[in-house]
Amino acid sequence: MTQPETKIALITGASRGLGFALAEALAPTHHIVAVGRTTGALEELDDRIKAKGGNATLAPMDITVPEAMATLCRGIHDRWGHVDLWLHTAVHAAPLSPAQFIDAKDWEKSTAVNATATALLISFVAPLLGETGQAAFFDDPRAGEKFFGAYGATKAAQIALARSWAAETLRTGPKVRVLEPRPMPTATRARFFPGEDRAALTSPADEAERLLALL
Repeated sequence: MTQPETKIALITGASRGLGFALAEALAPTHHIVAVGRTTGALEELDDRIKAKGGNATLAPMDITVPEAMATLCRGIHDRWGHVDLWLHTAVHAAPLSPAQFIDAKDWEKSTAVNATATALLISFVAPLLGETGQAAFFDDPRAGEKFFGAYGATKAAQIALARSWAAETLRTGPKVRVLEPRPMPTATRARFFPGEDRAALTSPADEAERLLALL
């Protein structure tokens, strides 16, 4: 009997928050390729995936390094030949600041992670998704809000890229979605709203289940 083809889920930004929760939720049905910068967090994710009977490939990499991303995608191609689902949750949350006082290094890092790396990854991952794969991006519409200049502008650029890609592939595939998560008690949100009542927020695990159902 022919064995079913392994379903591959590539998750960029899998070491914490929503990416971590999405990887764990997909573990029973997909082999997870987990990309993140924090090795210890990826190892914790691997333990949780194994506890659910799943398997993961850990990729402790920086998505802003083109050579690393090229090597990763070539490795995926050589081993499996495809990606079924790409979930892009990686983001840099620059400190809140008035627009006139945005630190140059914070701006450069925000642009590198949120916009430039996204454009590069789209070009690398698109051939792996082919016509039948799916990609999802996660909006956080802060553009234009006071003190969110660096984060809001570069996150908006990321989502603009995703929406353009979605429009361009509407008939040919892959299917590209932009989803808007509910507020969650993540490290990113804590940087923006340090005094917030986190008990009132949706857990990443619950939100991962809701978002995956939309896909």
